[in-house]
Formats: sequence, structure tokens, C-alpha cells
Amino acid sequence: MESVPRSADGTLNDEPQAVVVRREPERDLVTWTAPARTFKRRGRKFYVTAFSMAGIISIIIFLAEGIMPVILIISLVFLYYVLSTVQPENIEYKITNRGIKVAGKETSWQYVVRFWFSSRLGGDLLIFDTVTILGRMELVIDPDLKDTLKKEISAYVPYEEAPPSTLDKVTNWVAKKLPESE
Repeated sequence: MESVPRSADGTLNDEPQAVVVRREPERDLVTWTAPARTFKRRGRKFYVTAFSMAGIISIIIFLAEGIMPVILIISLVFLYYVLSTVQPENIEYKITNRGIKVAGKETSWQYVVRFWFSSRLGGDLLIFDTVTILGRMELVIDPDLKDTLKKEISAYVPYEEAPPSTLDKVTNWVAKKLPESE
């Protein structure tokens, strides 16, 4: 039989009981400094091929849709060129008991679904699958930190590699067609 809370005089106590929540102070679990993104210098042959492909696609789309999609393609090619020629700055990464901090901006563990490791452009990555608008966080890591990171992060989110999305498959296919790809 279930007991019903009663006051000192024996009547039922309908008042809600206060719940005390003790917040654990934030602790840094792993901290490191690395580039903000993976980076690889490209040669002239790569850019000539990439710009040629973008030009051909732009002409086809211009004939079918008009100028606006072509402007989008040109802006994306320019963005890719800038990101491929400007070396990224080093930033501080922190894994804490409350979440992930990248350059001082925190993402709580409640928004992280899973994590795994990958490599791209000669750099090792720690990838978090999140429920935020962006969907993923990719952090550049030192290969020596993999075991420590896996142990510390596994206490908060599962280690599980997500299958490649359609966009990932298309991107990998295009990357293989370009010269100087890994």
C-alpha cells in the first residue's frame, strides 16, 4: 500500500515538496589547441580543374535557370578558394563536464547525440552529431588525444559513427574527381 504524505497533525499535505538540485561546478576534462579547420595547400592544377568544372556547370545552369544560380555558384567557388588559400588560426578546444567549448562558445551535452573520429585533408577530426541547426561539429584534434577523448566523452554521449549522408557521398565523389585529392 502506498503511503500518503501527512503533516504533523495527521492531515494530508497537499503542498509540493521543495527539491534541492546541486549543480556540480564546471571541470575541464580535456583541453587542447589546434587549427580552426583542416587545411591543405592546393596547386595550380587543382584550381584550374575546379574552376573549369564550376564554369561548365554555370553555363548549363545559366541556360536552364538564368543568372541567379550562377551567382550562387560563383560565390561558393570564391568562398572555397578563400578557405583553401588562407591558413586557419589556432583556437582552444575544451571538453568539460557540462559540454564542449570551441573558442569560448559552449555547446551543452543535451544537444549532442553521438560522436566519432574521422580524418580529412591529412588532419584528424572529432565529429559530434548534434540536434542544432548545423547538425555537426567537427573539431581538429591531435592523434595522441584520441584515447583520452573517447574515454572522457563516452561518459556523456555514445561513441557511434553515423552513416554518410547523401551530401557526404556526393562531396566525396566530386573530391575524387579533382586532382591532388587524398
